[in-house]
Amino acid sequence: MRYLKLYLYFLRFSFSKALSFRLDFFFRIFMDLIYYFINISFFKLVYLHTPLLGGWTQPQVMIFVACYLVIDAINMTVFSSNMWWLPYFINKGELDYYLIRPVSPLFFLSLREFSANSFVNFFMAFGFLIYALISYPVPFSIGELLLFSALIINGVFLYYLIQMLMILPVFWTHSSRGFVDLFYALGLAMERPDKIFKGWLRIIFTTILPFSLIASFPTKIFLEDFEWSALGHLVLVTTIFWILMLTVWKIGLKNYSSASS
Repeated sequence: MRYLKLYLYFLRFSFSKALSFRLDFFFRIFMDLIYYFINISFFKLVYLHTPLLGGWTQPQVMIFVACYLVIDAINMTVFSSNMWWLPYFINKGELDYYLIRPVSPLFFLSLREFSANSFVNFFMAFGFLIYALISYPVPFSIGELLLFSALIINGVFLYYLIQMLMILPVFWTHSSRGFVDLFYALGLAMERPDKIFKGWLRIIFTTILPFSLIASFPTKIFLEDFEWSALGHLVLVTTIFWILMLTVWKIGLKNYSSASS
């Protein structure tokens, strides 16, 4: 309950700050709308030239697109601003202020900033997901929809873990730009069906840099015949990355040079 009350305080503060700069608030909403339009239009254009992409029909790919747009919207709402500031706090020694607080510093640093404008865009992305599901010619059961929802949440968490692992080397390098730029460059793989990748590239994007597990696997498990192996692989990789991120975080704290050192 203490953490819930603290997070509600984060929400009140973030909405108050966002509404103080209304031009920026509405401009960011507009920019995300353009991002959604480009992504949906891209796949619409692809299907003017082929009936299948990675073995999926257009209605199936629209569910996939909606899936990663929802995941991206949640990440931008909950984590993105915090990830932007984390390297700055580490480099400037301002991490001290979070380490001495009577709450988990990882919780505080990951969730302190809540992006109100992206929260508005989340509803638009979620609305498109509902539309894609309703437009699909085959009905879904409640159990399938609940599983899909859980897999989307897992995708958000995995996206956060990968991003954190790209940022945490700042404890040693004092600059995260190279790794962060790599994260956003490789992150484009999340926006493509996993079946278009073959050979070693597929292995990389489903295990080592598992961007294909973020949205493609949830959509595949949801739309295709259920396979325990696919679900097990998704859960196993997420668990490994969670343990790895915590380990790197703890090692990084031991090597952290505070402002007072």
